[in-house]
Amino acid sequence: MLKLYGQSVVSWDGDPFVARLTTDCNRPLAVREQEVLLLANEADCYPEGFRAYVTARERLGNTLAYRPRVLPLPALMGYLTDGDVVHIAPRSGQIHVLYRRHSTANTIFVTGRCNCRCIMCPQPPKPTGEEEHWAPMWLAAIPLMAQDTLELGISGGEPTLVPDDLLEILAACRGHLPHTAVQVLSNGRMFNYMSLCRNITCINHPDLMFGIPIYSDLPYVHDYIVQAENAFDQTVRGIMNLRRYGQRVEVRVVLLRQNVERLPDIAYFIARNLPFVEHVALMGLEPMGYAAASWHDIWVDPADYQAPLEAAVECLTAHRIPVSIYNHQLCVLNRSLWPLAKKSISDWKNEYLGTCQTCGVRANCGGFFASARRRHSKAIHVI
Repeated sequence: MLKLYGQSVVSWDGDPFVARLTTDCNRPLAVREQEVLLLANEADCYPEGFRAYVTARERLGNTLAYRPRVLPLPALMGYLTDGDVVHIAPRSGQIHVLYRRHSTANTIFVTGRCNCRCIMCPQPPKPTGEEEHWAPMWLAAIPLMAQDTLELGISGGEPTLVPDDLLEILAACRGHLPHTAVQVLSNGRMFNYMSLCRNITCINHPDLMFGIPIYSDLPYVHDYIVQAENAFDQTVRGIMNLRRYGQRVEVRVVLLRQNVERLPDIAYFIARNLPFVEHVALMGLEPMGYAAASWHDIWVDPADYQAPLEAAVECLTAHRIPVSIYNHQLCVLNRSLWPLAKKSISDWKNEYLGTCQTCGVRANCGGFFASARRRHSKAIHVI
């Protein structure tokens, strides 16, 4: 598991800033103000003009100790390298990793607010009234990201609760990263408003998709899971509105005790009423946040729901809707489902158990959330 946040032992007086890391001390003067030079050791060159300097050593040696704006990285952040983008708060020494050049799991976190309180939410929303404004940070970071970035996620909280920020960020992605696929994770409720769908469409992003959950074919079950009245109707209308404006949609179904028996019915509902969706993801639980607190009430061992899972897959496949299985280990799935199992857990929180070390299919297995070391299927075994 990688640490995306750390605090250095050194600080200085200065405003927070966003910058790209580089190991090239010969960078053009015109770009140095937007970059932080990563020093491997004290013998490295120390040219002027960079916004700051960081060293992989957790403490400064005698030479660097007297240099201005030098920040030693915490040991667990030693993986940082060329092209990564960070947010640095000099007065506190705090470092946040915003983007990793060689990762496919980069996510733009827009807001901590949400208009749902899903019973299995791994990242509970911030209290009502606790505001934040992160758009300027991301608008500074996006131009520093590599042009050949394959994909970016946009998430929260609920990104549509800050629609102006979301639209600005989408426009920035289109302008600076026109070849990067962008997926917005949303509960879909705010797309009930046609104006939001229209404004998003006007940005004309070339590769944009919305990942939206439907947790049941029964409205009252979906509403219970998300803890919001009329959420099912708003979500379904939101998906239809997005499609009306030509937007691409993926439906996500998190599997929990409250819906696993109806998986075939959920699949049929999607196939019958939303046949235009581009993909359906059937997802395992992440034992964090609300999910950890109510684990015994919501979790079902994946080994015990293979029959409804297979039936749901068969239904979607028969209706020519692409389907994948996320957040599951191969050893708990029936072999007929293996081709659909994806390595979907973000690399910074993906781990394997000691049992997995000698497994013959580990290279193709999605592994575990780091938070699932003690909360996993009884069927885990070496293949």
